[in-house]
Amino acid sequence: MFDQLRFDYLSCAGHPHLKTPHIDRIAEKGVRFTRAYVQSPVCGASRMSTYTGRYPSSHGAQFNGFPLRVGEMTLGDHLRPLGMGCWLIGKTHMRVDQAGMDRLGLSPDSVIGARQAECGFDIWQRDDGLWAEGPDGFYDKNRSPYNAYLKSKGYPGDNPWADFANAGVEGTDIASGWFMTNANKPANIAEQDSETPWLTSEAIKFIDQAKGPWCAHLSYIKPHWPYIVPAPYHDMFGPEHIPPPLRDAIERDDAHAVYNAFMNNRIGKAFSRDEVRDKVIPAYMGLIKQCDDQMGRLFDHLETTGQMDNTVIVITSDHGDYLGDHWLGEKDLFHEQSVKVPLIIFDPSAESDATRGTSCEALVEAIDLPATFIEIAGGAVPNHIVEGRSLLPFLHGDAPAEWREYAVSEYNYSTSPMSVQLKVSNADARLFMIADQRYKFMHAEGGFRPMLFDLQDDPNEFHDLGNSPAHQEIIALMYERLAKWSRRSSQRVAVSDAQIDAGKAGPNGVGIVLGVYDEDEIDPALTVKYRGKTPLKQD
Repeated sequence: MFDQLRFDYLSCAGHPHLKTPHIDRIAEKGVRFTRAYVQSPVCGASRMSTYTGRYPSSHGAQFNGFPLRVGEMTLGDHLRPLGMGCWLIGKTHMRVDQAGMDRLGLSPDSVIGARQAECGFDIWQRDDGLWAEGPDGFYDKNRSPYNAYLKSKGYPGDNPWADFANAGVEGTDIASGWFMTNANKPANIAEQDSETPWLTSEAIKFIDQAKGPWCAHLSYIKPHWPYIVPAPYHDMFGPEHIPPPLRDAIERDDAHAVYNAFMNNRIGKAFSRDEVRDKVIPAYMGLIKQCDDQMGRLFDHLETTGQMDNTVIVITSDHGDYLGDHWLGEKDLFHEQSVKVPLIIFDPSAESDATRGTSCEALVEAIDLPATFIEIAGGAVPNHIVEGRSLLPFLHGDAPAEWREYAVSEYNYSTSPMSVQLKVSNADARLFMIADQRYKFMHAEGGFRPMLFDLQDDPNEFHDLGNSPAHQEIIALMYERLAKWSRRSSQRVAVSDAQIDAGKAGPNGVGIVLGVYDEDEIDPALTVKYRGKTPLKQD
């Protein structure tokens, strides 16, 4: 999983300038899903959905910093009983439910406590990759294994992540990657010591010592900002490789209130400036190129050690990056650049031979991955817990007769300045997306009108049809779908359908007799304890 990798910044997805031959190599051996949507276009909430197989409104961790509650089942909880280890190498954005841990007396030093605190993973290396420091302290309070590595390599200071890996040099001064004017400078670090090669080395170390079946979440921080990359990747791309922004003045005309607020926040205003895009996009492409080169290193290792033929490989992202498209930067909303992600799956089994090198246009959600992994591990998907569906039928060339008609994504912006600007309550600062094969719909709580795009006639999503009289039937259909989805059974996670059905199979013998007027109306075997002589009372 790459952080903030756009679906269209791969050569196998049609990028005209950025060549990613190593990721393409997996696409040539597997299936590329072209309509894969995350369940929230922000790191933490998206990842918690990928790890649990559940929507944000089901697992509750709806924004960065919202804890995943103790007891929520994740990949490790599903895979370990099937004999498969589940390991983390990199980022999760997990925030521990400390109050829940304290209430239940769970120590992070215990095995179960550590797994509850780490999204259900066993940890090889956890590095969330944002070791930013401000006047109130560090953004991330966890220990940085990457900073420890840099110090072991001779990089000085308390935070070489900020001083070297994510900064260039201007004379004798630090040229921080936080300032986008520095994005064209080479990071002041040897390329082999930068974050992406370091994490790849850790993955290779893990693979070389791993025993038995395993699932490894290799989770890169890049190409997520700060947008700065070491030489030689810092100047591989120039102005001629920057695509024109996908935006139109009509988008600002009577814009939806929520959309307007995001267009006019600091990030939206910055990425609407050409000089910002001119600096950032070549660095973003350089970061992706470095990621792809490290994929080549990783895949070569699997080949030379004979493990490529028994390893399922999944390549994806937690969300995209607007990069100035639609007058926006970062992620947050539901345009394709933000909510659609690359998803490539290589299954080495013979059952997948017929689909190698193909693409699939089915509506796929990130929550389908846990279901897929459970089935690969030989288990039955517990569909009262996991809300996604296994993708193995698509890999095996046997697409399900019935598949989802629409994909869903959610976004909670209650912690943002935009919720204050729009004067919405915390409960109403929520957005919902329904996307089918033709239309994309957005509902905003708080009394706002909807947004609607016709992806067939307007693939660039410039023309908002939310006020269109001609599209009211489509909008009504989308609201029906949203209502149906909202009524799903998502909290009955302790009792499966199979258990319920078993209880309905026939009368049980535990002694409860309801609705019976006379004992002759019921099987006498069920009432044997209620017939016969009255026992004598003992004095």
